[in-house]
Amino acid sequence: MIENWKDLIDNMNGGVKTLRQATPDVMKSFSDMARAAHAGGALESKPKELIALAISVAIRCQPCIAYHMEGAVKAGASREEISETLAMAVYMGAGPSVMYAAHAIEAFDQLSAKPAA
Repeated sequence: MIENWKDLIDNMNGGVKTLRQATPDVMKSFSDMARAAHAGGALESKPKELIALAISVAIRCQPCIAYHMEGAVKAGASREEISETLAMAVYMGAGPSVMYAAHAIEAFDQLSAKPAA
């Protein structure tokens, strides 16, 4: 087993509670934003959780993976839906790296160029 995901969620809940007590206004705003993102009628809960899961993987946020996987499971996501979501996350994690690498090489070329005499 790589990680005990249930324990991770339980441990993070304690940490988030401590943060909520230390920064109540900020955490209330974050909770309000989460509620607003989950509300609305165009997308149901399952696709929203799958989107959040893919983003969690792409940005490498382990606790986010735990929370949004739990949400996706509760919303009824199948293993096949999870697998396709993860495939897109892998693709998007690598694709943007290619795009930023193109920016980086251009930056090198511009910044290392000798000024015209």
